[in-house]
Amino acid sequence: MLTTLNTSYTDTRAGDLAWALGREPLPALATLDLELCGAKLQLRLLGASHQVLLEEERGGCSETVACIPGSSTPLPLGVAKRVGDWEYEFAARVEVLAPGQFAGRAQELLALVADHPHGLAGVFPGSPHAFTAMLAHRHEGQVHWRTWHAYPQDGQLVATRTRVGVRVPVSA
Repeated sequence: MLTTLNTSYTDTRAGDLAWALGREPLPALATLDLELCGAKLQLRLLGASHQVLLEEERGGCSETVACIPGSSTPLPLGVAKRVGDWEYEFAARVEVLAPGQFAGRAQELLALVADHPHGLAGVFPGSPHAFTAMLAHRHEGQVHWRTWHAYPQDGQLVATRTRVGVRVPVSA
C-alpha cells in the first residue's frame, strides 16, 4: 500500500534516527494490520519514521525507529536481544547514493512495496523520493520485516532488517 503522508518531514537526517524496543504505540499517520500465521503485526508509519507492533500468544514486542526527542539510543548497526520467550535481531545500514542513483533506488523500493500485500509505504510532501517504506513476512516460524527511510537531500537511504522468533532452548 502506498500513501501520501499528510505531515511535514520531521526526521530530516539519517543521524536523527533513534531505535527503541518496548515503546507504547505512538500516533501513526498510516497503518497496515497483518495476520501472519497466528502473529498479529501492525506496520505503522509515523511523522518521525516507523513503528512495528507484534502480538503472538507468547506475548508482544514493539520496535520504534524514529526521531525520538530526548532519546539517548542512536540507531545501532546491530542488536540481538531476548524479549520474553523471543529472540530479537535488528540490523541497520546507511547507504549514500549519488542523486541519479538515489532516484532510481527510491523508485525501485516504492514499486516493490506499493503493491505487495504485506507492504506499506508513505511519501512525504515536498519530494517524491522522501519516504518511509516497510515490508513484512513470516518464514520458518519467525517474523521478519525490512524498512527503508529515505533522505534525498543528503542522498542517504537507511535500511533496517528485523527478525523475531521463539527462542529454542539449548539442550543440556
